[in-house]
Amino acid sequence: MNEPIIADKKPVVLDLEAGDYWWCTCGRSQNQPFCDGAHQGTGLTPAKFTLETSQKVALCQCKYSQNPPFCDGAHTKL
Repeated sequence: MNEPIIADKKPVVLDLEAGDYWWCTCGRSQNQPFCDGAHQGTGLTPAKFTLETSQKVALCQCKYSQNPPFCDGAHTKL
């Protein structure tokens, strides 16, 4: 399995509506933190997550969170 590319060393904070989202796990997407299909051929696949209610979220962009897709501060150790 390939290692992800670090898209950024800080989370992105977004107000998202309830619904399904696909979080980029490879770091190659030009639509960070969401998947745009750039993972093709990497052995990595996007991670689907669902929000039951509209809310503010901090999504990981370093790709090393132990609680994906949400930031857990892992970027501070990179």
